[in-house]
Amino acid sequence: MEDSNMAASAANVAAAITAALDWSSPPDARRAAVSYLESVKNGDVRALAGTSLLLVQKNCTSEIRLQGFKMLQHLVRFRWEELSASERRELANCTFNLVTEVVGPTEEWALKSQTAALVAEVIRREGIALWSELFPSIVSLSNNGPIEAELVAMILRWLPEDITVHNEDLEGDRRRELLRGLTESLSEILPLLYSLLERHFISAMTEHANQKLDSAKQHAATVTAALNAVNAYAEWAPVPDLAKYGLIHGCSSLLPYNEFRLHACEFFKFICQRKRPVDATALEFDSAMNAIFQILMNVSRDFLNKSRSNSSAIDESEYEFAECICESMVSLGSSNMSCIIGDAIMTSQFLQQMLEYYQHYRISLHFQSLLFWLALLREPAKAKSVAQGSGDSSSSSTDKEKKGISAFITEEICTTILDITLQRMLKKSALSGDNLELWNDELDGKGDFSQYRSRLLDIIKLISSQKPLIAAKRVAQRIATIFGSSSHVPASTPEMAVMEGAQLGLETVIAAVFDSSAESILNSNEETKFQLRTIFEGILQQLLAIKWTEPALAVILGHYLDSFGPYLKHFPDSVASVVNKLFELLTSVPFNLVDSSVNGPRHARLQICTSFIRISKAADKSLLPHMKGIADTMGYLQAEGKLQRGEHNVLCEAFLVMSSSAGIQQQQEVLAWLLEPLSKMWTPLEWQNAYLSDQFGLVRLCTEPSNSQFMWSIYHNVTFFEKALKRSGIKKSALVSVPKSMHPMASHLSWILPPLLRLIRAIHALWSQPVSQTLPQEMQGAKSMSSVEQSSLLGESSVKINTEGESKENDIRNWLKGTRDSGYNVIGLSATIGEPFYRSADPSTLALSLTENIQSMEFRHIRQLIHLVLVPIVKNCPVDLWETWVVSLLHPLFLHCQLALSCSWAGLVQEGRAKLPDNLGNLSGLELKVEVMEEKLLRDLTREVCSLLSAIASLNTGLPSLDQLGTNRGDQSSLKDLQSCASTSLVAFLLLHKDQAIPALRLTLSVLTYTDGDAVTKLIPFCQSLVLLAVATNNAELRQFVTKDLFLAVIQGLALESNAVISAELVGICREIYVYLVERDPTPRQVLSSLPHIKQEDLIAFEDALSKTASPKEQRQHMRSLLMLATGNQLKALAAQKATNTITNVTARTRNPAKHAGPNAEDEGVIGLAAIT
Repeated sequence: MEDSNMAASAANVAAAITAALDWSSPPDARRAAVSYLESVKNGDVRALAGTSLLLVQKNCTSEIRLQGFKMLQHLVRFRWEELSASERRELANCTFNLVTEVVGPTEEWALKSQTAALVAEVIRREGIALWSELFPSIVSLSNNGPIEAELVAMILRWLPEDITVHNEDLEGDRRRELLRGLTESLSEILPLLYSLLERHFISAMTEHANQKLDSAKQHAATVTAALNAVNAYAEWAPVPDLAKYGLIHGCSSLLPYNEFRLHACEFFKFICQRKRPVDATALEFDSAMNAIFQILMNVSRDFLNKSRSNSSAIDESEYEFAECICESMVSLGSSNMSCIIGDAIMTSQFLQQMLEYYQHYRISLHFQSLLFWLALLREPAKAKSVAQGSGDSSSSSTDKEKKGISAFITEEICTTILDITLQRMLKKSALSGDNLELWNDELDGKGDFSQYRSRLLDIIKLISSQKPLIAAKRVAQRIATIFGSSSHVPASTPEMAVMEGAQLGLETVIAAVFDSSAESILNSNEETKFQLRTIFEGILQQLLAIKWTEPALAVILGHYLDSFGPYLKHFPDSVASVVNKLFELLTSVPFNLVDSSVNGPRHARLQICTSFIRISKAADKSLLPHMKGIADTMGYLQAEGKLQRGEHNVLCEAFLVMSSSAGIQQQQEVLAWLLEPLSKMWTPLEWQNAYLSDQFGLVRLCTEPSNSQFMWSIYHNVTFFEKALKRSGIKKSALVSVPKSMHPMASHLSWILPPLLRLIRAIHALWSQPVSQTLPQEMQGAKSMSSVEQSSLLGESSVKINTEGESKENDIRNWLKGTRDSGYNVIGLSATIGEPFYRSADPSTLALSLTENIQSMEFRHIRQLIHLVLVPIVKNCPVDLWETWVVSLLHPLFLHCQLALSCSWAGLVQEGRAKLPDNLGNLSGLELKVEVMEEKLLRDLTREVCSLLSAIASLNTGLPSLDQLGTNRGDQSSLKDLQSCASTSLVAFLLLHKDQAIPALRLTLSVLTYTDGDAVTKLIPFCQSLVLLAVATNNAELRQFVTKDLFLAVIQGLALESNAVISAELVGICREIYVYLVERDPTPRQVLSSLPHIKQEDLIAFEDALSKTASPKEQRQHMRSLLMLATGNQLKALAAQKATNTITNVTARTRNPAKHAGPNAEDEGVIGLAAIT
């Protein structure tokens, strides 16, 4: 009867598998099938075992057998302990017997791999004792034939899976026991692997020579499986053991063969990353690594020789192999140069080969070598210390050993690297070079161009700081080659791209040579300083002689000039000529108010003005003597009408940067000079009453042509206030501490903020219902999102920056966005000044301006309001002003956001589309893009609200940690009340104000159930603060919220796969709630008891395990295991992480076998197995 029930169950499961995999079935049917399969996996464990064993029999289809193996793996990994010892042993024997079921030349590889993985999983779960018992049978099985040997290799490959792949579910003791057991068994495993490699490689060659291709294929598959197994041990097995049992030699012997060389190379890539041990095996490690250096260098030498002599004969498979070899050499050289540093000849040869790779035409080889040189140049001192600390430190050590690797980095090497680096600062689309394969965006696995170029600039920086004269000479040579004579005018885009690349190189060299850390070298070596000045002065004079007026070229020349900022700090005599040249460039570009394109004159003039800022930042005090002359020139140009307001603001910003190097008093004087004319325009009530007093005043300002100039002057005022706040104050590097009340902008806030708050209130009112319905069409259109914002939300590159043209609607849109964003920034930056802001501004007026119309605001605007204004205000508010500032601002915000986010997330989850108030513009026919943008806006606001809660949580000072409080809280007499914590904890203060606290707490619970891991990550500190206060105080309401509502919400959050990345933190919160509060409140125990699959004995065992350890990590692991058990493994955040740790039948790299056999393989005397693979 039992057998018939099991057969019926297996038939039902097989039918469910068929339905779940049948995409022609109705969705409801597939969902029902999946649900049924999950119920079987989480049902009776013995029924699961019996059913699964029936499903893997040969009379079932491959798809059903595959699922049967996966169900068995699930049982072994997650439910093994539910079986008795005798049942486990019986199932282990059944599992091993399954190996014979998949032996056969026609059996699918996936089934063989899953069988091997299952056997390995059983051995790991039962422990090393079972392995010792099975090992003779495994050896015997491997001798039966190539198919059996392949299965044995697969089992050996999966055995160390829990060592090589991080698995949080594996307790520390079990991991250590597995590692210890496998380490003790290496003397059996490694010789067996070598035997499999050698025996089946020879057999494959023999069978191939005898034209027995099917047999040869089977032996070749065994060799590949053995290589995969060897690679699994190469990551952790002691390197001397790998050498002792011949695996290093064995893998090196396979490198000449196309079919095996990539897998063999993977072995070297893994082993090359190993670190030198500090125990008695260090010398054996050095010997093994020395041999690996020789092996890889020999292979590399052959490839490089062929590449130099006959590169056309190299096919793609050889380049792929060379890239793998180069990658291994990069790891080897980055981690283990100390092993050969005592051999000067070998070290020099190795560096020469890596230099050839860096020079290579193929960018994939160059890119790998780039990583090596970065590592080598970054820490020459570290390489030196490793060389001194390793091996024999006797007096026979050479000077090069004592100096370390830096002694081998010659001027010739640095020169070559710099030359190649400067040539490669381009993309393929910019210039087609015959000598080098340049970067293109289709390169696989290399990141994007900006990351690549950043690494190139790091190379230049490192060499420049170590060999300044060489760097200066090479960049001067590069610029001389590119520019030619001063009369040459570049006529093509590729030429300009080359110039831009060289400019970045020059900027990096100058910044590194004249870096503050190099000042002592420059001051101590007058000859070096003189030579550097001669070289850079020559470049500067060449640039000053150029006469370019075309806007794009003028921008490039401006960038070249501002690259000299650090140089001007040391040689101020050249400042005047650079300043004069920049003004000459500015006036030479046509004055054009209409053309705002990227390459137009308007953009070019702004860029040239920005060069003043860059020079002011880098040149430090060198510009101070020239400030009056610059001011006079600005005044003259403004009087002549040759300086636009935006340009004037940028130059004024440069003035602020200059004055910052002179101290607070100088800044105050400069600010008074710059702000005085603005205050005369900004403070009068006439314009405020005309445009900001009623709901249509701002409409008149924006729509009537006569007001256009005044409208933009308001914008420029606000943006300059923003820049003044950013640029003024004490530098972080300043040694003198200055009170915030002496901030140069402190005295100006009283006249800047009142009109600004009225302006922002008027802008917000445009979105309110009464005003919005009566707006003219161009104002309505201006409230919509620009195409640039749309592209940004969609993650697209906005090719046409100004797609809306110069329409009035677009002008108004830009004005509204720019004024709002800068206005927000002015308020937020003012808050960072501290008390001067909070004492001078009126909190009720500010709250009215910012939140009066918050219910009408779009999500994108609320996000900016929180990010730029509310977070700085909350973080910088004095404690005694929390009542008047924080309460009035947070109440309307939390109330609105809690309702709005709840509604929008409900729409996204239930209807597949978020419900937002945002005006996304005209996107008819692009519904999918609208949905994407709406979801992005929803997630952005959710995350920003959580960032605000995180900022609130950060203001927790004076509270003890949970460890200090302790877990035994039965005695509550020592607990504080919440009121006593309100002066040191903003969270406690917030909780005392229920109108603000309730929506904030509801938000917290809701966010934990939203599918947004980033938002939950930002929310974690707030949740932790709630737990801490619940533990530290006697507040019953808070304790009830934490132990019930928060505890349940966190567990619900763990049911979402999106929270997998922060599952450890969420489990940690569960652990804190239970460990620190269960003695005071029965609710945590009740919450766990309410979970669907919990048993009383499970809870008792859990509490017993907690009582036996004080380790938070081990307690978290116990909590994690219990939650998985109590929910029937339904917590996807935990299961998702497990999925990344479970068995995956893939190799480290995806290979294309067709590539591996080149047309010239046999011509070169390689036997090869191309015909059988």
